[in-house]
Amino acid sequence: MKEKKRNILNIGLPKGSLQESTLHLFRKAGFNINVGSRSYVPTIDDPELSGLLIRAQEMARYVQDGILDMGLTGRDWVLEQNARVKEVCPLLYARGGLRPVRWVVAVPNDSPIQRIRDLQGKRVATELVQFTRRYLKKKGVEAQVEFSWGATEVKAPRLADAIVELTETGSSLRANNLRVVETILESTTVLIANRAAWKDPWKREKIGNVALLLQGALRAEETVGLKMNVGRGDLDRILKVLPAMQNPTISTLSEAGWFSLEVIVDQKIVRDLIPVLKREGASGIVEYPLNKVIP
Repeated sequence: MKEKKRNILNIGLPKGSLQESTLHLFRKAGFNINVGSRSYVPTIDDPELSGLLIRAQEMARYVQDGILDMGLTGRDWVLEQNARVKEVCPLLYARGGLRPVRWVVAVPNDSPIQRIRDLQGKRVATELVQFTRRYLKKKGVEAQVEFSWGATEVKAPRLADAIVELTETGSSLRANNLRVVETILESTTVLIANRAAWKDPWKREKIGNVALLLQGALRAEETVGLKMNVGRGDLDRILKVLPAMQNPTISTLSEAGWFSLEVIVDQKIVRDLIPVLKREGASGIVEYPLNKVIP
């Protein structure tokens, strides 16, 4: 009997600064991915997924051309390449945490350049060449935009009048005596799909399932679960101070007049919330981590 051909989805994973945070996110989503020290072909414990490690800067082109069915990259690199792909969903994480990154025009602290229009006739160094050229053209500014192979922060003022550089906190710019003139693009990681793959029913469903699990894992990064026991007399007060994604789950305990409450809350408020709950009468408070949160 002829064996039925297995459906395979080719997925691109970003190599470089996003690699570890991406693999961590996939693990939380339920996919175990192993990468050899010198390998660009990871193993995935889902037989329907075939992975390839690709630099984020190149990902959109390979997805556009159908070499990959889907991939994770920055929206900035999709825009840089003007790639014709389907953006399935944003995934708000970066190499330094759960926040967007910014591409900024930066100049030395003592530079006379104060505004974008002051770049007229100047030399600008960046990795984001095509987007920067389009941005300046839209602003009516003619400047010489050159590709930078790295260490862009050190190129101003001797090798360039200004730079366009990626930043999350701005600390690297400040360390190199640079100041920000303007943010030209805010970017986050996006899950993208090849347009033909998106029209294929099986591939579209598989991509959607992966997206759902990744989004759920990402939501869980910022939330925790709380369980507690509450007496009937304290219940109304506890409910007033207890934030929740939805109404808390309330179960009756075997002991008369007591309830068990379970709720999901923002991790950042837990350290202040638990003492308040304790003062208001909650007992047996348990905090636990979450892997996925699906609304």
